[in-house]
Amino acid sequence: MGNSTSRAASHHRRDHRVDALRGVALLMMCVDHIPQDVLNRFTMRNIGFADAAEVFVLLAGYASWLAYGRAFGTRPVATVLMRIGRRCWQLYAYQIMLVVVCVSTIRIWRHFWPVPVDFLEPELAHGLDSVWRVLSLVALPGNLNILPLYIVLLVGFAPLYALLRGAGTSVVLGLSGTVWLVVNVNPRLNFPNWLDPDGWYFDPLAWQFLFVLGVCAARVAGRHDGSLPRSRLLAAGCGLYLVFSAVQSFPWMDWGFDDLRPVAMGVPDKMILSPWRLLDVLALFYLVQSSARATELAATRGGQLMALFGRHSLEIFTMGTIVDLYGRLVLTSFGTGVVMQVAVNVVGFGVLLAVARVRERQRNAARGATRGGQGNLAPSTPLCGN
Repeated sequence: MGNSTSRAASHHRRDHRVDALRGVALLMMCVDHIPQDVLNRFTMRNIGFADAAEVFVLLAGYASWLAYGRAFGTRPVATVLMRIGRRCWQLYAYQIMLVVVCVSTIRIWRHFWPVPVDFLEPELAHGLDSVWRVLSLVALPGNLNILPLYIVLLVGFAPLYALLRGAGTSVVLGLSGTVWLVVNVNPRLNFPNWLDPDGWYFDPLAWQFLFVLGVCAARVAGRHDGSLPRSRLLAAGCGLYLVFSAVQSFPWMDWGFDDLRPVAMGVPDKMILSPWRLLDVLALFYLVQSSARATELAATRGGQLMALFGRHSLEIFTMGTIVDLYGRLVLTSFGTGVVMQVAVNVVGFGVLLAVARVRERQRNAARGATRGGQGNLAPSTPLCGN
């Protein structure tokens, strides 16, 4: 009786490794989008082929299974579909809000200080006649392109679930991987983007594979108490690949060192999610999600702080994008000295922390009200969300 209760509690306990890793990725995305910020010298894109965007999408697939995949087995299909629809609408609303805020900010800012044209595509920054293109997601401005990808992936989650149930994991991974491979062979296969002749910066036909891998990883972890099965040989292989990736990707010359890269190669293509990038993020994720030590670290004070950001990923990403914009504008207009660097990073982190804490209080209050309405005998539910 005691063991079964313990297993049930473990099953319903949120895995803080996922939240903490997503929180770290969100902060890195924020820093990476401010080119003048000295902190972006220390993010994962400097020590690996992949960057925070790959982590974000992989964990989006993982969290989607926790939030919706398991619900299909316990709740009416219509109810789960409505939840997915509401989430897609929420993502769309945040995307449009970001476009409005960014365009408005740049149009106002340039009345007082010069703004380089690369801050936002001139077609959007200098006119509003293409609003319908933005609303229909035909025009995706730079740095505002990952939420549309998430919407497309989430829209396809229900068919993906049906295919997993009907055909099995191997067939789904085979089909998804084949589409990804075809896109890598022919990068012209992409969704149209009015602002970029090459298409969406994150090609959904390629990035769906990473999302699907995240979904399948969550299913496997669910059969092993929330962790991926640990293999010493596989873990060693992942570690060696990450070492190679770090040495190959490190900006040696930017730091004044000799170029120590073992292989002469260009930067792996991000638009089509090149194999180098895919293997990099999968190796990192496997080491984290199969590690008991990672579980311990996620439970520390620092890990819980990162998990706080990760639990409210949409709000943190949205506010982080706004922080990015103002950070770039401030550093461009007023210089990149030490004082401005400290001010931008301290204020930016403070804003994100405030947003995370407010959302956490709101969430806890909502959960408390729900439990109070159900009574003391109401069962606790797993905290699964995006």
